[in-house]
Amino acid sequence: MSYLNHAQSRLITLMHDIAFGDISTGPEDSTVHIGNQFVYCAAGFICAVIAAIYDLAVRRIPNYLTGAGLVVGLIIHFSLDGWRGALTSGSAALIAGVIFFIFFMAGGMGGGDVKLMAAVACLSGLQNLAYLLILTSLAGGVMAVLMALMHGSLKHTIGNVFSLANHHLHKGLAPHPNLNVDNNSTLRLPYGVAIAVGSFLTFYLQRVQN
Repeated sequence: MSYLNHAQSRLITLMHDIAFGDISTGPEDSTVHIGNQFVYCAAGFICAVIAAIYDLAVRRIPNYLTGAGLVVGLIIHFSLDGWRGALTSGSAALIAGVIFFIFFMAGGMGGGDVKLMAAVACLSGLQNLAYLLILTSLAGGVMAVLMALMHGSLKHTIGNVFSLANHHLHKGLAPHPNLNVDNNSTLRLPYGVAIAVGSFLTFYLQRVQN
């Protein structure tokens, strides 16, 4: 009787693992997992590169591209990792979208950048999200410094950073009256390029680690 109870318990556990994608039978499953992460990062990178080209050419990131990225991301994760994969993919998009929406509310970036980041995060997946966010932010910072140097306005740019920090310290997320993305007289960073660089570095790290 105890043997039957044990077998029943094991069967219930196995069904749970299959339903939620937790089943693992050995090295082959690890290889499949690594292969899936490679696909996710590659898809995110491709989407980001296409968006970066648009951002450089017309300074806009089309909604159909970011919308397609979100849909394809959910489909790819569902097809490779089931409902759990789709859920984590959607979670990655939500987290990245909320974080970048804060910068949008503060006047620091356009809505297209927010939607692109959500789409790329959806494609890249939750497991790669931390790398994607950190590396994209670093890429954006480096690009901003390089642009300031190219225009001979590094000192002025540093002063603007302190002005922005002081403004948001007292005004919260309200955009600065002059230093915001809608002011064409300020240096505007094509952030789609920064997201593409961050996506590439995430893809590269995925390859190196695995």
